[in-house]
Amino acid sequence: MQAVEKILNMKNQTDHGMDRKSFSILVKEHHRGLLAYARALTKEDHTSRDIVQDAFVVAWRNLETFDITRDFGSWMRGIVRNKWRESLRKNARETALDDETLEYLEADAKQWDGLRDQGGVFTRLELCLKKLPENLADAVKAFYYDGYNGAEAATVLNVQSATLRKRLERARGGLRDCLAANS
Repeated sequence: MQAVEKILNMKNQTDHGMDRKSFSILVKEHHRGLLAYARALTKEDHTSRDIVQDAFVVAWRNLETFDITRDFGSWMRGIVRNKWRESLRKNARETALDDETLEYLEADAKQWDGLRDQGGVFTRLELCLKKLPENLADAVKAFYYDGYNGAEAATVLNVQSATLRKRLERARGGLRDCLAANS
């Protein structure tokens, strides 16, 4: 809802819609969430970044078509989805997700949007990560942040693969509990 109020104020500032500065504010607010959404769709970092960048270009060019009664994040996720589908058509060898999976992703994204409005989910996640024991935090960083697969992360951390899996399981539980407690 905050985005709608901002857009209403921004649209009143110029004759032809939102200016660059106003649009950049919305881009900054939604960028990380859209990257996560695109990453869930594509399973590839570079492709997800390209799709989100293209989606913002499309949004800027079509800003006058944005219905201010709708959620900006949902509108952008729709553009990201369309860009992803366009990418799939260009790269037919990739497998598309079914509509049911897309609905689950959209529901998750809306939940993340709600958390963002409560102080930023990524900020809260970082705070929760700092509360974890060092060995669990290191496992999360190696696997999720540094992008190592299980065997590589275990090697980097000098632990067995089973130990790494257990640490990640405990870390996810701790992060989940921390985020739930702070909602």
